Amino acid sequence: MNKHLNQLIEIAKNDQAIDSYAPQIEAADKKVNKAQKKVDTVQEEITKLNEEISQNEEKVESFDEQLKMLNEQLASNAKKAKEISTEKEMQALSLEEDIAKEKMTFANEEIERLQGVNETKKALLKEAEEKLNTRNEELTAINEVVNVEKAEIEQAKGELFSKREELTRNLEQKVLAFYEKIRIWAGNTAVVPVKKQACYGCYMKLNDKTYAEVIKAEEIVTCPHCGRILYIERVTPEA
Repeated sequence: MNKHLNQLIEIAKNDQAIDSYAPQIEAADKKVNKAQKKVDTVQEEITKLNEEISQNEEKVESFDEQLKMLNEQLASNAKKAKEISTEKEMQALSLEEDIAKEKMTFANEEIERLQGVNETKKALLKEAEEKLNTRNEELTAINEVVNVEKAEIEQAKGELFSKREELTRNLEQKVLAFYEKIRIWAGNTAVVPVKKQACYGCYMKLNDKTYAEVIKAEEIVTCPHCGRILYIERVTPEA
């Protein structure tokens, strides 16, 4: 077999081994992202509850201010009542008091309602905070496992990269550049075997002349259909 072809096959298999770790890294990252999403969802729930509680507390303060003003109005009306001399003035003052009392009743009812709503929301907030602690613990545990997995993967990839560097150092730059050019669009199928007289990159049948050249393996042969580098897998006597 052509020396350069043999080297290309070895480099291609090494590159396939390097890239085979990509799905494992992606799966590990998905675990972390899934756990992080759970944390973020609970955190958003907590933020929303805190905002709603704060808004209700502001409304309660507003009603308290309103009650204060209405009480002052009733006190003022009580003083005015002593100075009233006509029935018409008495009726107008009485109407003001009735309206003020209605407003006070409504304000007190709203304060009671909002405080009740906030009690419920505070209970939900406590549950959410407990849930957040649990989710954060889960995220930490998953991160620890994933970090170990990724460290092992990076170590294995590092060894493969070292091997690749050694392989490419022994290969003519022109041949390496040719391989890398094909690899840009073909990825890990830049170098493929021929089986049943077909390219296992594009699965198109080779003509007899090209097939014969691939079998001889004296030169680097590319598929006339897709341009990938072709080779025949040699069967060992043991196999």
